[in-house]
Amino acid sequence: MDVGELLNYQPDRGAKRPRGEDSREESRSKQKTTGRDAGRVLVRSEPDSEEQTGGDGEKILQRLMDQDGEDPEGELVDESTVKKMILTFEKRSYKNQELRIKFPDNPEKFMEAELDLNDIIQEMHVIATIPELYHLLVELNAVHSLLGLLSHDNTDILNLEGQVVALMVQNMERLDETVKEEADGVYNTLAVIENMAEFRPGLCTEAAQQGLMQWLLKRIKAKMPFDANKLYCSEILAILLQNNDKTRELLGEMDGIDVLLQQLSVFKRHNPATAEEQEMMENLFDALCSCLMLPANRDRFLRGEGLQLMNLMLREKKMSRVSALKVLDYGVIGPEGSDNCHKFVDILGLRTIFPLFMKTPKKMKKVGVSDKEHEEHVCSIIASMLRNLKGQQRSRLLSKFTENDCEKVDRLMELHFKYLEAVQLADKRIEGEKHDMVRRGEIIDDAMDDEFYLRRLDAGLFVLQLVCYIMVEICNAGVPQLQQRVHQILNLRGGSVKIVRHIMREYAENIGDGKSEEFKESEQKRIMELLENF
Repeated sequence: MDVGELLNYQPDRGAKRPRGEDSREESRSKQKTTGRDAGRVLVRSEPDSEEQTGGDGEKILQRLMDQDGEDPEGELVDESTVKKMILTFEKRSYKNQELRIKFPDNPEKFMEAELDLNDIIQEMHVIATIPELYHLLVELNAVHSLLGLLSHDNTDILNLEGQVVALMVQNMERLDETVKEEADGVYNTLAVIENMAEFRPGLCTEAAQQGLMQWLLKRIKAKMPFDANKLYCSEILAILLQNNDKTRELLGEMDGIDVLLQQLSVFKRHNPATAEEQEMMENLFDALCSCLMLPANRDRFLRGEGLQLMNLMLREKKMSRVSALKVLDYGVIGPEGSDNCHKFVDILGLRTIFPLFMKTPKKMKKVGVSDKEHEEHVCSIIASMLRNLKGQQRSRLLSKFTENDCEKVDRLMELHFKYLEAVQLADKRIEGEKHDMVRRGEIIDDAMDDEFYLRRLDAGLFVLQLVCYIMVEICNAGVPQLQQRVHQILNLRGGSVKIVRHIMREYAENIGDGKSEEFKESEQKRIMELLENF
């Protein structure tokens, strides 16, 4: 409620509280609202005298001044005080919610509880200046309760949302992390931000724009020993970038791609020293993958020599190799990855990727990556290059399939039959479940069909689709030797051109998710044309 409304308000001279009540409570109990709206509607009337209006105005102004976050008596705010505040807040919030539900069309019934709630929120502002006590907000689940008020009908209560993250960032900037207590304050602040992001994912964009993104990048690249705070920063950064093109764009504009590449370059020739450092490394790789989903960041990655770094990591055979392969996949996929595909061939990346295609490294399992995940990324990279490469670079790629008596075609067909068998087993199980559902009279709707399709993808359908796409591409490359070898192995192992065509048609039907209709139609047409000549 604004000051103008409060100063023009004429209180009810009706029932009074006993004299023992607090004066602020007495002043508040006299305020009434009315109207059909369930929000704040104040009843105004002409004052009987200027003296009376002035007196009430002074009381109300004094009350607003008491809510500016300062403690007039200078009481020490410690852990016990904060716990009491949180307990009071939870009680008042619950009471306010209960009365609003019970009397939705009668504001005067819940206005007193609303003012009580506003009072305690104002008192809690002081907690923002004490980061070392932030952990209490998390431990006592106050963050979720506070965030729940962001949908409150009363805009005074909503003022909580404001610049809350900006205040937290300002607090972290002034803290000296060489002092343990202040380092703990930074950690607790990040914990609050993580809870906010989890409860309201929509806040991630505002948080990033309020200075959090800039602070995280600055903290991650700071020349400080690795610690829990740097790990937490990498985790928050990865969270901010999930499914959010606005934060991805913001990071790119802040030269964040270069920051990520610089931090990851440490692991080019050295493995992380601890499990925590490995977790940080993986968080940074995840953040980089998220960023590369925005086309503008592909160019920044290219100019920042990200391809060269990933290529070196793949050759060094350190722990970073697994994630570098994933980043490379994200960097070259789709038509937006064309420049990166050409550059990868120019830096002799074919010499790196094809040994990984020919044999899945045993060390992959030791770092928690399955053969399927590794083979999926490698096949996706090769499929992207076949789609995007032109001229000399495309010729160099195709020549890889003909060298050493077409050994790479043999490996390709080996993967085809491996994943075809896995998908056929999954299809058999799904058909059995469908039969049982029909027998029980259950309806198989679109949602159930989508679930079955996802299960088939998880069983290996996507890898099978990629393998079939590579088969179709090389058979249309104008190299008779490749087409003959593919058909020869299909015939020898009882395969079928018809099955390949069926797999590719299904792939074409589901292609282009998240893309424009124009892209989807042109890509489907291109795949159909490839199938005609297969």
